[in-house]
Amino acid sequence: MLAMMKRIILASQSPRRLQLLSQLGVECIVQPADVDESVLPDELPKDYVLRLAIAKAKAVAALQANMRVPVLAADTTVALAGRIFGKPEDDDDATEMLKAFSGCTHEVHTAIAVATPKQVLSAVNTTQVTFCELSDAMIASYIATGEHRDKAGSYGIQGHAGAWVQHLSGSYTGVMGLPLYETAQLLMQAQSDFE
Repeated sequence: MLAMMKRIILASQSPRRLQLLSQLGVECIVQPADVDESVLPDELPKDYVLRLAIAKAKAVAALQANMRVPVLAADTTVALAGRIFGKPEDDDDATEMLKAFSGCTHEVHTAIAVATPKQVLSAVNTTQVTFCELSDAMIASYIATGEHRDKAGSYGIQGHAGAWVQHLSGSYTGVMGLPLYETAQLLMQAQSDFE
C-alpha cells in the first residue's frame, strides 16, 4: 500500500468517524467545523454533502497557522426520490422519516474532503440501502432506544436499525459516515503535499 497520512485533524465530532479512522491506523486531533448546513434551493443530495464537506475542511484548515497535517471533513445525508433527509428535529420527525424508508430503497451520500496547504481533495460515495417493511411498533421501539438522534435519516446502520437492511449496494462504512476506501485514497493523495 502507498504511504498514507497517519495523523490528521478531523473536522467532526462524530464518534463513528473517529472509530473508522482508527481502523485505518489514523490518529486524529478533533476540531469540529462550524458551518451553515442549510440546503440551498434545488440542491441535489450529492452536491449538498460535497459542498458541506469542502466547506468544513476549508473552515478548519483556515484556522491552522502552519498546517503540518491535513484536515479531513465529511458529511452524510440520506435521500429518497431526490429529497434530502437530514438529522431529525425531534422524535416525531424521526418517526416520519423511518416510515418513508419502510419497504423501499433510499440512498446514503457521504462526501469526504481533505484539505492540505496546496489543495482540497474530495470524493462522494453513494450507497443504496433497502429496508424491510417497518411496522409502527418497530419504529416506536427503535425511537425509544434514542439511537436515531443526531443521525442523518434518523438511523444508524451499526445499531439496531442494521436488522432492517434487506439489501445494501455500496459501502457499509459510507452509510456509517465515512467510506474507508475513498478516505484512504484521499489520504494517500494528500501525503505528497507534506513531503
